[in-house]
Amino acid sequence: MSKLSVKKGDRVEVITGKDKGKRGKILRAIPDKERVVIEGVNLIKRHSKPTQKNPQGGIVEREAPLHVSNVMVVCSSCNQPTRVGHRLSEEGRKVRVCRKCEGDIDKV
Repeated sequence: MSKLSVKKGDRVEVITGKDKGKRGKILRAIPDKERVVIEGVNLIKRHSKPTQKNPQGGIVEREAPLHVSNVMVVCSSCNQPTRVGHRLSEEGRKVRVCRKCEGDIDKV
């Protein structure tokens, strides 16, 4: 099992594929499969049968997982997609750092 450099709630930009350039918030991270689900990105259509909850049925659009290597974290201070570094804060906690502006990505 690998550790991801992104977390739920991070703003990311897609760097490859059909949705290249789109930005969104991570809704769900799946670390064991190294995938993330991003709001409004990689939409797929699913056909659903009529149920009690959805009596009409029909075609439903929803987000599909993307591989984590296809996204980059967007720094909140410089608003640019960046790689993620780590350093220890004054309190001794490990925080994620923007490689471009050296600003903190994690809100302490």
